[in-house]
Amino acid sequence: MTKKIGFVLMGILALLIGIYPLLYAFVDEKYTLLGSKAPEILYNRIWKTAFLAHIIFGALALFIGWRQFGSSFRNKYIKLHRVIGNIYIIAVIISSISSVYMGFYANGGIIAATGFISLGIIWLITTLISLVSIKNGRVTRHQQWMTYSYACTFAAVTLRILLPLLKSITGDPNGSYIAVAWLCWVPNLLIAYFINRKMI
Repeated sequence: MTKKIGFVLMGILALLIGIYPLLYAFVDEKYTLLGSKAPEILYNRIWKTAFLAHIIFGALALFIGWRQFGSSFRNKYIKLHRVIGNIYIIAVIISSISSVYMGFYANGGIIAATGFISLGIIWLITTLISLVSIKNGRVTRHQQWMTYSYACTFAAVTLRILLPLLKSITGDPNGSYIAVAWLCWVPNLLIAYFINRKMI
């Protein structure tokens, strides 16, 4: 029962944050992440393109990735599982590479930048290892590495939960942002590790 509740909760949060890019179509930029960026960054076409690629394809990966973890769904709709998986991998590759580039411009200095860049690199690597594993017929290994991959994808959710929470507790927006650059994904990977131990 606990496992099912956790899966449903994960799906709800993934779907809610998955529609996040729509925010930029209806809300003034000053009320979004873009409002915290210096004008020279906002006028940088490469950064703006990377930003749009990151939020659109990252949201797509988040939106479709959670469904892949239901064993009954995988077993019943194998072909659909593969199609969704291929879309997920393409989305992650685009979003993770974009996030690594964006990480060099992160608010919060080198500590925050290192956190986000590390996340982008680990996100890409875990996804590619998962892809290679399934190509080689190593199903369990594929599932384990995809669990790590989606743990990185889910950082989009944990970031948006933890950042306002830390801000309200500490009253320090800058310090909270620096902390969440690591807290949004490191605990996720630890949880993924313990989930994967059950597969062994």
